[in-house]
Amino acid sequence: MPGNGVELVWDGKRKDVERVPLPFQRVEIINESRATRQAAPLFAGGAADGAWDGDGWRNKLIWGDNKYVLSSLIEGDPSIGLEPLAGKVDLIYIDPPFATGADFSVNVDVGDDSITKEPTAIEEVAYRDTWGLGLSSYLAMLFQRLLLIRELLSPQGSLYVHVDNNVGPYVRLLLDEIFGSSNFINAIAWKRSDAHSDVGQGAKHLGRITDTLFYYSRVPEQQVLNMQFTALPASTADRWYRHVEEGTGRRYNKADITGPGGAVKGNPVYEWNGITRAWRFSRQRMEELDKQGRIVYSASGQPYLKRYLDESKGVPLQDLWDDIKMIRGIHTNSEASGYATQKPEALIERIIQTSSNEGSLVADFFLGSGTTATVAEKLGRKWIACDLGRFAIHTSRKRLLGIEGCKPFEVLNLGRYERRYWQGINAGEAVYEYFQFIVKLYHAEPVVGFTNLHGRKGEAMVHVGATDAPVTIAEVRAAMEECTANGLKALDVLGWEWEMGLNSAGLLALQQETGIAARLFHIPHEVMDKRAVAAGDVHFYEAAYVAAKTVVEQGRVVRVELTDFLVAIDDYIREKVGDKVKKWSDWIDYWAVDFEYNGDIFHNQWQAYRTRKEPKLELTSGAHTYESSGKRQVLVKVVDIFGNDTTALLEVEA
Repeated sequence: MPGNGVELVWDGKRKDVERVPLPFQRVEIINESRATRQAAPLFAGGAADGAWDGDGWRNKLIWGDNKYVLSSLIEGDPSIGLEPLAGKVDLIYIDPPFATGADFSVNVDVGDDSITKEPTAIEEVAYRDTWGLGLSSYLAMLFQRLLLIRELLSPQGSLYVHVDNNVGPYVRLLLDEIFGSSNFINAIAWKRSDAHSDVGQGAKHLGRITDTLFYYSRVPEQQVLNMQFTALPASTADRWYRHVEEGTGRRYNKADITGPGGAVKGNPVYEWNGITRAWRFSRQRMEELDKQGRIVYSASGQPYLKRYLDESKGVPLQDLWDDIKMIRGIHTNSEASGYATQKPEALIERIIQTSSNEGSLVADFFLGSGTTATVAEKLGRKWIACDLGRFAIHTSRKRLLGIEGCKPFEVLNLGRYERRYWQGINAGEAVYEYFQFIVKLYHAEPVVGFTNLHGRKGEAMVHVGATDAPVTIAEVRAAMEECTANGLKALDVLGWEWEMGLNSAGLLALQQETGIAARLFHIPHEVMDKRAVAAGDVHFYEAAYVAAKTVVEQGRVVRVELTDFLVAIDDYIREKVGDKVKKWSDWIDYWAVDFEYNGDIFHNQWQAYRTRKEPKLELTSGAHTYESSGKRQVLVKVVDIFGNDTTALLEVEA
């Protein structure tokens, strides 16, 4: 770590970073043909010199804790064709959470109305991790991630860290320690709001109207810096370009045409208009400019170059950005996605254009509403985007799909880190300890003497799914058969994940087959957080249910129709939503269909979703034509208004 002899110290500071590279799970591929379904390696041919080769690259939208995502990107993941990305990312922008819960709150449209979506339990845990011990826990969180971010940056790479004035001075010291003060480029002040916005009656402070973006380079001598320009203020333009050309009315100023440094610098010396000296241009070029009317003469005959206002690029970009306004009003701004902390696209566009080139790899590990990925896609950059919240991933997916010609991207999960304590446990007391732990959190009583049943809650037996695999249809069938063999009639299944289609038609078929009344409950990720357990913040919610059917037209033409949906939410949310939901489809924000599902990855071949401009949701898919006859599996994915997804597996004969 470069360091500069000065560092920030807090209780419990660790200079070593915990590295837990975990495998990614590819759960969805979007905007890609079936023919290119299998991902190619990131670096075609394994380029030894690290030269970028975009062949086979898919942009990546990742759900998971960014600390573990960073470790996994550095190490790479051969299972999805991802080679190590250490030293390969050209630009990273991050907007870490400020000292406010608003970072996890978002306005959600429900029918014709909206509600504020509060942080999920896992987001609340993350917030406690960030601010539970005050500033020291925030610094510890950010320090660990910045260490990993530095490893990802390429030699020409840059980092922008967006902070408010409460934490800005501390973050600057962290960045100097990790990157070295010599790698500091700018502290950019963004004037995000108007002067009156933060000062009300009785205020004891001046208006707080700026955020800061700390701009660092991995290797300053190699950094990408494409100078941007801002428009000249009218008063400046009038003062600088005070001359007006007769006939055209074009404003211009007069620039010295003599060569800087004279003949000593190699500028040509000759006589022009009776004046002999070193000139900026060759005689031939001077003659061309004179014919074009680009040279104007003073009363003494001194020539000057005309520089027109309408040809000016403007003012080179400075470190005060006061020309980009914050997003106002979720229903009046076309960019607004409901996030209180959402940043305008113009802000991110300036950063990406300044510090990356077309084809560069850009990353954001506190994604929020998806602005960085959206702008990177529009500007022709490759991108990686990560967030802890499922709703953030869903919001970003919708924004990306709204971009005309959006390149293929994939949705990855890295959500198993909460269970890492139990990973690799194979037998004996440790397995029993895991089952007991989950059963007790479910407020059930552990049982012994069964193969597939681990607890009892009221009249229902309880089955607990494994830590490292989805609960399968075969697994649930085995638990149901054991219930039947023992004269038991009800079963609650607790799982981290589900086999595609289990929590829809698959469960219904099993109930009809065995006569056992079964329910599926998600094991919440915060069960591995001791504070959440101690505070009683662990709640098991029943899995959502989606019903759908296929409609065959003209033999091999198939459509899918949604027929019902039960959302998985707690009583608090149901009460808060109240009468805003008029029908079952109001709970659905997005749905998609894989017409040729073959048991591997959900391949998005058609989708529909709500936008503020088009809030109505189509409940029948577009048509899909099969090339040949035969039975097919069709997988339907539904995402509710809170960002949670569920699937239904259908069979169709074309």
